[in-house]
Amino acid sequence: MTTLQQPLAGPVDFRGSLVAPGAEGYDQARTLYNAMIDKRPAMIARCADVADVIAAVDYAREAGLPLAIRGGGHNGAGLGSVDDGLVCDLSAMRGIRFDPDTEVVHVDGGCRWGDVDHATHAFGRAVPSGIISTTGVGGLTLGGGIGHLSRRYGLTIDNLVSADVVLADGHLVHAAEDEHGDLFWALRGGGGNFGVVTSFAFRSQPVHTVVAGPMLWHVDRAADVLRFYDGFIRDAPEELNGFFAFLAVPPDPSFPAELHGMTMCGMVWCWTGDVDGADAALAPARAFAPPALDGVGPVPFPALQAAFDAFYAPGLQWYWRADFVDELSDEAIALHAEWGAALPTLHSTMHLYPIDGAVHRVNPRDTAFAYRKTRWAAVFAGVDPDPANAQAIREWAIGYQEALHPYAARGGGAYVNFLMADEGARRIHDVYDVNYERLETAKAQYDPANLFRVNQNISPSG
Repeated sequence: MTTLQQPLAGPVDFRGSLVAPGAEGYDQARTLYNAMIDKRPAMIARCADVADVIAAVDYAREAGLPLAIRGGGHNGAGLGSVDDGLVCDLSAMRGIRFDPDTEVVHVDGGCRWGDVDHATHAFGRAVPSGIISTTGVGGLTLGGGIGHLSRRYGLTIDNLVSADVVLADGHLVHAAEDEHGDLFWALRGGGGNFGVVTSFAFRSQPVHTVVAGPMLWHVDRAADVLRFYDGFIRDAPEELNGFFAFLAVPPDPSFPAELHGMTMCGMVWCWTGDVDGADAALAPARAFAPPALDGVGPVPFPALQAAFDAFYAPGLQWYWRADFVDELSDEAIALHAEWGAALPTLHSTMHLYPIDGAVHRVNPRDTAFAYRKTRWAAVFAGVDPDPANAQAIREWAIGYQEALHPYAARGGGAYVNFLMADEGARRIHDVYDVNYERLETAKAQYDPANLFRVNQNISPSG
């Protein structure tokens, strides 16, 4: 065991590893998914178990160090690390257990969604999550969880049964509807403001083979494609999810060579109904106008989840902005067509994720995730491997979002997992809308000194 030297409480045994500046492996341990962000923590506590998490939280609190929590490490804003502070790194805590009797999966806080997909797929089940399997379970869940299964099965938090949480005072509590209910409410969308979640329990859903993939048109058809998509997805069966995207076709052999590098627009579909029913469900999209690329077909759900992993591997430069969207007016569509055709790099993209269907059946006040009546979560993502392009992708993402923001959902909020760290307190308030005051109250109860502030922070009330 190694030892954390705590000036206020004496030495504390630590089963994991402690990595400080100058130590072997420090630079690797501090590296973030978003290469645009470079932070140098005073110490990285790579936790082996819950006792290590408690020791790390106690140490940061008593030593007065800024504390960052790192789960799967995918946070685009770099909030899983902190300069001159302590990183409580859960990435080695990747235990997972599926209970076939209850169909609940128990997931440690360092797991990634690929771990969950692997564990549940063998039983013909899945948990609604995102669209990239390397994403951390903790960060995505605590922000809400939007992805391929949202229209049919709701957000990730709508499938959360319980969570084990280390609080700011070092105590471990179990949060569920009937136990620490205010905390459980806040965890479902309120981000990492309330504690370190060391374990999640999720209700799984019946998903195995899906009919999925991209359906793309040339970008000069963007306005027509968006108008079609708007009307079609509004009334589509909930078994059909499809997010709209502007993208550049990767130079990958799975795509026709003549399309490589071309900017295109279209939808990435996921049909979770009977495989035989997919063609009828997607027939209007194919009939609207023959797509230049139709890559839709039956695939195991984990394969769909991992489809973007290699293209969006760790180490790229990222800058993104976001909004919730109620409707696509003609003016908004024209602006999308203009900005979407001007992708600055091969990896840059814009996505509109539908969040209707099952998401709308939850009252906006029943969880911290407030935007239950809007139709889409939009993200404007400037991405590139070359640091020389960092300013260009940043300017494109900001310009695109600011051009469309006047047409965003009432309230002005955005999906908290798509915020950068420089957007200000007003933006965070808008994210939570009618739920912000209740979140302040929960923060005051569970973290009155704001130990957990390296996040999209909610200050304690009063």
